[in-house]
Order: sequence, then structure tokens, then C-alpha cells
Amino acid sequence: AHAQRRGTSTRPYVQRSWPCILATPGTPPTGASRCSHCEQHFYLHINMRLVIMESADEVANFVAAYVVKRINDYQPSQEKPFVLGLPTGSSPQATYKQLVAMYNKGDVSFQHVITFNMDEYCNLPRDHPESYHSFMWENLFRHIDIQPQHANILDGNARDVDAECERYEEKIKGYGGIHLFLAGIGPDGHIAFNEPGSSLSSRTRVKTLAQETVVANARFFGGDLSKVPRKALTVGVGTVLDAEEVLVIITGTHKAYALAKCIEEGVNHMFTVSAIQMHSKAVVVCDEDATLELRVRTAKYFKSLPHREELLGLPLPDDLQAGQARENKRHKPE
Repeated sequence: AHAQRRGTSTRPYVQRSWPCILATPGTPPTGASRCSHCEQHFYLHINMRLVIMESADEVANFVAAYVVKRINDYQPSQEKPFVLGLPTGSSPQATYKQLVAMYNKGDVSFQHVITFNMDEYCNLPRDHPESYHSFMWENLFRHIDIQPQHANILDGNARDVDAECERYEEKIKGYGGIHLFLAGIGPDGHIAFNEPGSSLSSRTRVKTLAQETVVANARFFGGDLSKVPRKALTVGVGTVLDAEEVLVIITGTHKAYALAKCIEEGVNHMFTVSAIQMHSKAVVVCDEDATLELRVRTAKYFKSLPHREELLGLPLPDDLQAGQARENKRHKPE
């Protein structure tokens, strides 16, 4: 049976064939489709898209291609820059490598792109090899034509870190918000440094890192837990949700449980990435390894959808075109 979703939403309803748990039943508008699972009309408040690729390398290639497409479609200029939110850590490294390759081929320019990074450690020198300033310049910025003043990263050594966080929020607003926010997650489902239990309406602030995050990041500090900073500055969940579009990268079996919590269960502050369910334009791109905790029919459902082609503006495969035509004919209103 369908369950009534609490509250109201101004977001457009979007038809989805399975699962039905978040559906809103009732008299459908013109052109509504039937749920193939229970044969009732319904629309959803959300438009969650899950793109499943074979490998982590394919995930990186897809995400990089999508970023390049979004930048080029926007046609940024000095007066109208494209604003891009960026993560650090292991999740985006291969994507950044592919972005550099596409830049070197002349596929994209970052001259009129403004970037805002998600987070930075507190009390770690900017030139420390494990600072996120160093990470971004080593893995991306120094290899492309971005203007240094356009690359924004929180200052974890600021004298007044609260003022630094407020300044960061205001600077994002000053550019009219972020057009596309890329994100990675931790095995516990945290997005940026919004650890389990974080407010889902939070803004940029200082956060104390969970022990699981400290342990996970110790590999970047020679395995020495004592060298891992315990605090960081991070954008809030609300900051991420304010973006026009959010794309989350999830790869590997160690993040399979977090993906399942994000996709198959409700919004939960203990898995802060689940908040993207409330976003009207959210995309999760994962590899096969990350789907191991998903129900078989969940993975099958999302694989049946042409999200990959739609996002990159590619023609639908013949089998998807034929299937879509059959569905449209079957559900055509009388």
C-alpha cells in the first residue's frame, strides 16, 4: 500500500515505478503513469537519480564528463562564472585526474569557473602535504587554467574560525549560490565533515571529527592517529542542499552500507548523505561494488533507467528507446 509522505513540497512530482513507499496516491494529473509494481497512479516528491557503473574508473570518467558538459553548456564568462563545489579525499581523485586530461585535450576551460571546497582541517599548515589546500593544488588546480583567486578553500588556521565560516557562506551567496556540488562520502554516510548526528539544516562551521573518520584518514598520515587533526571546518548539510544540483560519488564495498541507507531508507541525521533525498536535483554515481548492500530489485530498477544517457545528452540505446515507447503507449491517457 502507498504511504502518504508527511508535509508538503513545492517540488514537481516525478513518476517512479519502484519502490512505492514514498509515493503520494490520488487522482493523477493529465499524462500520469501507473506504477508497474502496484498498478496505482502516483508521483514522487523527489527526483533521485542513481547511475551504476561497472568500475570506479568508469565512475570517474562519467563524473568528469558530466562536469565538463555542465560547464560548457553554461558557457561561463567573467560576468557569469560557473560555480562548482568540490570535495577532497579518495573519492574524487580519479575524477580530478580525468578532468585534467580533458582540459589538456581542450575539452574544457576553467578560466571562468569559481570553486568552493567542502572542508579543511583545523590547525594544519596550509602547505602541509595532507592539508586540503595542498590536495587540491596537487591533484587539480595547478594542472588547469583556473585563476588562483577563484579557488576558494576554508582557512583552518584563521584567528577567528567562526568568522571564517560566516565569510565563506556569504561569499557563496555573493556568487548566487553553487551550480553543481560534487561530494564524496565516508563509510558511515557522512558528507563533507558532517558526521553522524549533524543537523540536516547546518551551515559552514567547526566540527569535531568522529573517531571512525579519524581512523579512516590516518592512512594519509602514515597510519599515525596522533597526527590526524581532530577538528575541521566544513560546509553544512544545508549549504550542500542549497546548491542547484548535487552529485555524490560512492565507490567500493566499504561504502555499500552507506549507499543502501541513502537510497533505500528515509532521511536520517545519522547518515547525513541521506539528506540529498530532499534535493530536487540529486545524482548518485556509484560502481558495482558499492551496490552490494542494495536489494536486487533496487539495483535492477535503477539500471533500467536511462539516467546515464539523459545526464550526458546521449541518445538512448535501442532497447531503452523501444521500452520507453511501449510504456508511453501503454499509459497514454484516454
